[in-house]
Amino acid sequence: MKVLIADKFDASGVEALGAMGCEVVNAPDTGADAMADAVHEHQPDVLIVRGTKVPAPVFEKGKKLALVIRAGAGYDTIDVNAASAQGVFVANCPGKNAIAVAELVWGLILCCDRRIPDQTMDLREGKWNKKEYSKAKGLHGRTLGIVGLGQIGIEVANRGKAFGMRVVVWSRSLTDEKAKSLGVERRPTPIDVAREADVISVNVAANAETKKLINAEFCAAMREGAYFVNTSRGSVVDEDALLKAIREKGVRAGLDVFENEPGQAVASFESVLAKEPGVYGSHHVGASTDQAQGAIADEAVRILRVYMETGEVENVVNRCAKSPATRLLTVRHRNKPGVLAGVFNALSKAEINVEEMENMIYHGAEAACARIRLDAEPAREIVDEIAGSSKHILAVDLSAID
Repeated sequence: MKVLIADKFDASGVEALGAMGCEVVNAPDTGADAMADAVHEHQPDVLIVRGTKVPAPVFEKGKKLALVIRAGAGYDTIDVNAASAQGVFVANCPGKNAIAVAELVWGLILCCDRRIPDQTMDLREGKWNKKEYSKAKGLHGRTLGIVGLGQIGIEVANRGKAFGMRVVVWSRSLTDEKAKSLGVERRPTPIDVAREADVISVNVAANAETKKLINAEFCAAMREGAYFVNTSRGSVVDEDALLKAIREKGVRAGLDVFENEPGQAVASFESVLAKEPGVYGSHHVGASTDQAQGAIADEAVRILRVYMETGEVENVVNRCAKSPATRLLTVRHRNKPGVLAGVFNALSKAEINVEEMENMIYHGAEAACARIRLDAEPAREIVDEIAGSSKHILAVDLSAID
């Protein structure tokens, strides 16, 4: 199996792929603009990326491409719709970078509170200004608000409690019982968190539901002088609304992610928000620790190993959530070659599409059961044709799918 690594990837992962017998092309500096050409040139079975964007032309030019593994948690940098249209699986490695991201969250929170970058810049310019930088609120006893309580949010909350902070949380799937077990307080909406928190950390996935989740209403609800940290994705925040809160309410922000980030690791970048006083930024490096990258590489290798051994894709993100199938055709048959050919031929003539299927072999391998999910109901004569298409067919049953 040929694997193209088109992004930075831990050396342990490269070595493990080679040991598995993969033909590895390691091209970590490929970049988004050259990605399609690299896939066209090498024709890999599997593409591994980290943060570099994977646009639609990649899937048009990758004639052998069957799987893209995002060596990280999010996958908004990959054109998943284009992948799905070409029958390419997309998988990710969630949870493996949680501690690394949580550590950066707290670095940014401390920057907001103690203005460490500003102090450093003044010192580098030969300025001593203890009078100015002696002003800080401190964190102990204050309220930490978390929007999104996945694994990263849990790690942020644990560190907040270690700082002596009270933690209030909104998360779509959080229950009161789960909140109690984690030692946090659940709030019904993100707005409720914004109203109550002195420090806010956003830790949600990037999708249609979270786009501009941090909007003008959220920013208006934030407390005067609150600290706001986003290490999830730039698309989650309405940057104009946040900029207004910074300028009018004295909010300070720690941002690892921005809208319209470059597609490659080294590039020019212009952002009004990033240049604003009171904003402390980093370069989308939340997962960029040796520990996290080693763990992510291990997970990416594991996903590929399972795929090679079984054909199954773990952590797949583009499997249809609900099949369009409306009917289930069950065919019990002798485990003989060509039995299912007659079944599919009859369905094809009736212009009925097979949405999903599985063929389970019984103990002893003498018989099997094909469960075929269809997009429409075949007429009685089609079912009869299927039943008589082979002497090895034992029984045919048709039922509706709820």
